[in-house]
Amino acid sequence: MEFDVQTTLALTLLGLMVAFALGWLASRFDVRQWKREQQESPKAYYKGLNLLLNEQQDKAIDAFIEAVQQDPGTSELHFALGNLFRRRGEYERAVRVHQHLLGRGDLSATERERAQHALAQDYVKAGLFDRAEEAFRALEGTAFATDARLELLALHERSRDWHAAVDTARKLEASGAGSFASRIAHYGCELALEADARRRGDEAADALRKAREAAPQAARPRVLEGQREAQAGRHREALAVWDELLAVQPNAFALIALDYATSALACHDEAAARTRLQAVYERAPSLDVLSALLRLASGADDRLALLREHLQRHATLSGAAALLKEQLAQGVAATPADTEALQQLAAAAAKPLHRYRCAACGFEAQHYFWQCPGCHGWDSYPPRRLEDQ
Repeated sequence: MEFDVQTTLALTLLGLMVAFALGWLASRFDVRQWKREQQESPKAYYKGLNLLLNEQQDKAIDAFIEAVQQDPGTSELHFALGNLFRRRGEYERAVRVHQHLLGRGDLSATERERAQHALAQDYVKAGLFDRAEEAFRALEGTAFATDARLELLALHERSRDWHAAVDTARKLEASGAGSFASRIAHYGCELALEADARRRGDEAADALRKAREAAPQAARPRVLEGQREAQAGRHREALAVWDELLAVQPNAFALIALDYATSALACHDEAAARTRLQAVYERAPSLDVLSALLRLASGADDRLALLREHLQRHATLSGAAALLKEQLAQGVAATPADTEALQQLAAAAAKPLHRYRCAACGFEAQHYFWQCPGCHGWDSYPPRRLEDQ
């Protein structure tokens, strides 16, 4: 009996010693394997990073794939790999990488939101706008909410979904992302144009009213409103709207100057219109305002006087062409002053064409160079000036 107890104790001690030895060996093996993996993974990662910095993207992707295979749990490597795929235009592979990240159960909430945002960007680049919109909407209430709404706004503009664009812009304003009043006004104008195309005048008028409320100083709602009035034959109402435009956005008045003159002629208000247009022209001479003044001119001599004055004050090729056209139409010969002005204008317009241009880099110079000062290439200048090519 005593022998059996001693034997049992000895066997138990021996078993404990064997188990301890096996555990120690297993732990040593695991530690060595872990150390080897940790050493190999950073090497592959830094190799990929170095290749990326050297703009060797193909080799960098191979290195990152190797690193991910060695350490599948490293999310940063997945993000780097996905971004590389997107930059190279391999959007399907980028989508798969980010979908794999989202499918992991051990991913933190922050990294999950980041992966969702990256996946939405993949869809945008791939042209999958419906999926992109759904992915961006899933980021509501996250740290990426503002970025997602901005991306959604761009998607709505691209798809011309102006109602959704207005809603998203107002949400951005409410979240403190800045003022979107000007863009909301443009969306209202686009809605008005669509309503007019469908012959829904009341909807168009309501859209323009909301656009003006969103941005009282915006030019486009008044431009469109005046044009709608003129098209309906309500020229005095059109002039009144455009007078408001002149008061709040005088720089934009040139856009409708010719329309203004046309409406003034329709309601026999040429004198007042010419006074306003002349004031605009004095402040900022332009061919658009000049065209409106020419339409309201009292006669041929008045038209020639306006064109000559414009050419002296604001010498442009368009102004010179208009003067020549008017002289030919009237059969009037050019005066010495006209000829001198046209000669100076032609010389100034031709001056940039007297240059040589390098065929390799596009560097332009007035003198011919056998070696380009820009790219240092030899014989890269064609022996002909731009004007002669």
